[in-house]
Amino acid sequence: MKMNRLAGLLTVAAVSVAATASFAVPRYDGVWSVSIVTHKGDCVASYRYPMRIANGVVGNAGNLMITVSGKVAPSGAVTVRVSHGDTSAKGSGHLSGNTGRGSWNGASCAGSWTAERRSS
Repeated sequence: MKMNRLAGLLTVAAVSVAATASFAVPRYDGVWSVSIVTHKGDCVASYRYPMRIANGVVGNAGNLMITVSGKVAPSGAVTVRVSHGDTSAKGSGHLSGNTGRGSWNGASCAGSWTAERRSS
């Protein structure tokens, strides 16, 4: 799998929130399983990857050597950036309770993502 395709898919897992001074309360903390689906471009059709949220900060919870950064606002709005080398993708969306959804784009691909909390 090409790294740009992986980054594009993981971006959804990744989620990009508007930069704000406040972080989400711990109600969104935990490991989330993020399902990424490609709707445009030649990236892998679908992919699932774990993300961790700790004190409103999104990070990598998997084994791949990728950089995941993002934030969850108190409202549940989330933004993320996933990168590997010089390839990156961005995602945004919303978490509510133990689920979430949004969209992503990167390189020549774009799509949607859904998330489910696996642990707190």
